[in-house]
Amino acid sequence: MPRKLTHVTAEGRPGMVDVGAKRTSRRRALASARVVFPAHVARTLRAGEWKSAKGSVLDTAIIAGTMAVKKTHELIPFCHPLAIDGCRFEMEFETDNELVIRCEVSIAHRTGVEMEALTGAGVAALTVYDMCKALSHEIVISELRLIDKQGGKRNVRGGKAR
Repeated sequence: MPRKLTHVTAEGRPGMVDVGAKRTSRRRALASARVVFPAHVARTLRAGEWKSAKGSVLDTAIIAGTMAVKKTHELIPFCHPLAIDGCRFEMEFETDNELVIRCEVSIAHRTGVEMEALTGAGVAALTVYDMCKALSHEIVISELRLIDKQGGKRNVRGGKAR
């Protein structure tokens, strides 16, 4: 059976979903973004232990991503304001010049937190770009995606409902 868009009213107008009748459950979402550096930029950053004139690149990205998670409802019109229970970032290099940022968000609520996790990963990646752009504008942010979602009507793993 085809699904319908949830943020469109019966009249075809945009509208926020009313989650008041839903039951509260534990919900979690994990999203990731990839930052690809030119080789010379990655070498420079590693040599400087990921510090720039603006400060610690990775620590600043975590702070910015956390702030974005908490403000997602201010950025995306139909997201509900949420009191986030947990927000955690992991950053690791999959290759010498590819940084993967993962953002996991959790809450006990009547709505999910996948938009918060995606926003956190995306803003953390943008912050890395901002702090490193003086070295190159050829840094690429790619593969912003939902990896896992638990709770609510359906769970998602690898971007696919299960």
